[in-house]
Amino acid sequence: MQVFRHPDSKRGPTEWFTGEVWIDTLSPGPHVRLLSVHFTPGARTAWHVHPFGQLIHVTEGLGLFQVKGEPVQPLRPGDSVRFDAGEVHWHGAGPATFMTHLAMQEVADDGTDATWGPHVTDTEYLPQ
Repeated sequence: MQVFRHPDSKRGPTEWFTGEVWIDTLSPGPHVRLLSVHFTPGARTAWHVHPFGQLIHVTEGLGLFQVKGEPVQPLRPGDSVRFDAGEVHWHGAGPATFMTHLAMQEVADDGTDATWGPHVTDTEYLPQ
């Protein structure tokens, strides 16, 4: 058995996020990583993929997500989204709202749980 005590919140790396994002690691692995991610209004991930996919579950606030090549979709409390392995996507808060989601993803043998791409542009985030 392992007990994970709540660690200090950490600021999300600027390479991975636009805007202010805070991350609480609820379970660090080694096989499955569980995070609580807190997005300030307008904050969002960069484009990224997960080697085994990812499940997010919105706990509060309003947000947005997009899979590459598909339209931007809304996120509301209670929504869950499963991104398939290798599916390029982003997710984050709405333009005027905070949003928190749980993120769960499997971890590869080398410790990788995501590969990060370019930042989501303002036009991609809020298409006209």
